[in-house]
Amino acid sequence: MTLVKICGLKDAAGFDAACAAGADLVGFVFFPASPRAVTPAQAAALSARVTGGPLRVGLFVDAGDDLLAATLAEAPLDILQLHGEETPARCAEIRARFGRPVMKAIGVSAAADLAVLADYAPVVDRFLLDAKAPPGGALPGGNAAVFDWSLLAGVAVPRPWLLAGGLTPGNVAEAIAATGAPGVDVSSGVERARGVKDAGLIAAFCAAARVAPAPLPR
Repeated sequence: MTLVKICGLKDAAGFDAACAAGADLVGFVFFPASPRAVTPAQAAALSARVTGGPLRVGLFVDAGDDLLAATLAEAPLDILQLHGEETPARCAEIRARFGRPVMKAIGVSAAADLAVLADYAPVVDRFLLDAKAPPGGALPGGNAAVFDWSLLAGVAVPRPWLLAGGLTPGNVAEAIAATGAPGVDVSSGVERARGVKDAGLIAAFCAAARVAPAPLPR
């Protein structure tokens, strides 16, 4: 079954809705420029609302060790999502130093962007394939942009991965069928306003992902 990650949760209603809908992963954004940013204390309080449940993912953008350590001291994160310009060496360093699985986000707008997968594969646990942010954009993700899914045709992603970028309840089944994605990640596509999650959209997204048709032959 396709894994579902609901990212950018910042209030109890959104977190509870993601858990109730059966999300496999929930994401907390530790990037101040994002309208979805939370503090470690806020993430910890939300996480404590449910014992067990989805994996907790912390999204960081070119974070230093001090920020990572301070966040992990408060927030119980299962996975560190690196959404900046982190090199393979930096990913390996973070993975070893903090003892958490690493998910590296790769921005995609052309086939050449996928060439780096081989460089990161030995040092990360998962990939997130996201639409590349526009030049000069303030946010590396969560921009409601879809990339050309046909770029993934014939590509053997060398680690478990999630598809992101402009996904919504209306297109997620198509995206899964077109790409064969074993997991999907959504943030803006389940919001009723920028940074404000909608419980109905979260439920609809999870339901659509679960009943997606079988992937097309690749």
